[in-house]
Amino acid sequence: MADDLGWSDIGCYGGEIETPHIDSLARDGLRFTQFYNNAICGPTRASLLTGLYSQQVGHRGDRWNEPKDFNKCVTLGEVLQQSGYNTAMVGKWQGRDSALDRGFDHFFGPMCQAKISYFHEVKGNPYFMDRERVELPDDFYLTDALNDHALRFLKSSLSEKKPFFLYVAHIAPHWPLHAREADVARYRETYREQGWDEIRQRRFQSQRKSGLIPTEWKLASRSPGVRDWEADKFKIWQAERMAVYAAQVAAIDRGLGQLLGTLEEAGEVDNTLVMFLSDNGAAPDGGLSPGKSGFGFSPSGNNTTWRKDGQPIQPGSGPENLPGPHDTFAAYGLAWANASNTPLRGTKMEGYEGGIRTPLVVRWPAVIHKGDQITRQPGHVIDFMATFLDVANADYPTEFNGRRPLPVEGKSLLPIFQSKQREEHEQLCWMVPQHHAIRAGDWKAVRPHKGGTWQLFNLEADGTETTNLASQEPERLEQLTNQFESWQKRVGAIE
Repeated sequence: MADDLGWSDIGCYGGEIETPHIDSLARDGLRFTQFYNNAICGPTRASLLTGLYSQQVGHRGDRWNEPKDFNKCVTLGEVLQQSGYNTAMVGKWQGRDSALDRGFDHFFGPMCQAKISYFHEVKGNPYFMDRERVELPDDFYLTDALNDHALRFLKSSLSEKKPFFLYVAHIAPHWPLHAREADVARYRETYREQGWDEIRQRRFQSQRKSGLIPTEWKLASRSPGVRDWEADKFKIWQAERMAVYAAQVAAIDRGLGQLLGTLEEAGEVDNTLVMFLSDNGAAPDGGLSPGKSGFGFSPSGNNTTWRKDGQPIQPGSGPENLPGPHDTFAAYGLAWANASNTPLRGTKMEGYEGGIRTPLVVRWPAVIHKGDQITRQPGHVIDFMATFLDVANADYPTEFNGRRPLPVEGKSLLPIFQSKQREEHEQLCWMVPQHHAIRAGDWKAVRPHKGGTWQLFNLEADGTETTNLASQEPERLEQLTNQFESWQKRVGAIE
């Protein structure tokens, strides 16, 4: 799982970033065009791990990090561990307790309770290897460290000849923009020569050509406030922001390549299910123009208290303070996020498709016999629990260590892997930071989180949400809004 990766960033979804290993999953497997997340990291992970709506396990859905109510759920790790699987995790663990207390045999990563650095430990994010505190080496780079430990856990599981579940929860390409110079240099000229307008058009045409999107769909309008690339006065700085972001994405792909190579060496490719996705749409943070402050750092502030080593951070970002190095803290801004989510409307935290739709690539040669397949059947991260139970031939517990878990909300994706039509969800609902939304069949309604007018879209004809049909379909809209209110009550969604 990537963090804040846009729908079109990877090559097999139209992007120009070099992701050959992710793309190989698509070449040998299956791409989903209508798979959903919860628009923000903590709620998405809560749903993925439990098979429930985030609101059912303590996440309101509009906050990034809240304690889960484990009295009402079990995790994928707990269920698979009980079924004889080796379970391991690396990366973004947002719990107050250890992943080892929630079904994982091994864990490496930071306890994510604060803003991250890719190069150093920060106060609030101590690193652990299992239950032991870890001191980071001088040449530490977060994504590479997660890749290396994932590889270590995979090799250990393969040597034991047991079934395994490996959850690689990357923090990249979430801000701050931190990457090694050699990786950034590969992309610098690309984005100087092709600004966000050209990148959007190139990705859009690639998606049409590959069949990812219907030819009748329109490219969503640029987000308000985003100017023409040609009119921007700071092109070198803007290009540098996207180049660092691209380098962060490429580092994820590099690690996946290590894992896939190890599976091939072990002769375990055919019967290993590999899934790649993002936790939400691209993040708009970072501003549209240079600034001297941001993310809690300012020229007048004490910028030495964040990192454990006391190194000061250069506040803001601009032509004289380019992103990428360890003592910077920046993000790539709304214009590039808009491009990352091509052709969709909206970004992270929104209920439009750009916030809640994720790329999902699946490879499993023993089951998905034909490669380069595309499915338009909808799915949601709540489906992971039901899918993995189905694949592992494991039972969902009615009682677990004194807990009585709520029934799973998700439905197995296995029929889709088997080229069958599965029974769709009657509805999917969201309460995310900026919107409420509901999808039933091809119809979707969305409104501002704090109240206001509902909009209505037909996603089959208009997946980029350019044409509001609320006035033309009032009865359909009323039915959807009534369904949403019933869902709110059932799952305990708090306004």
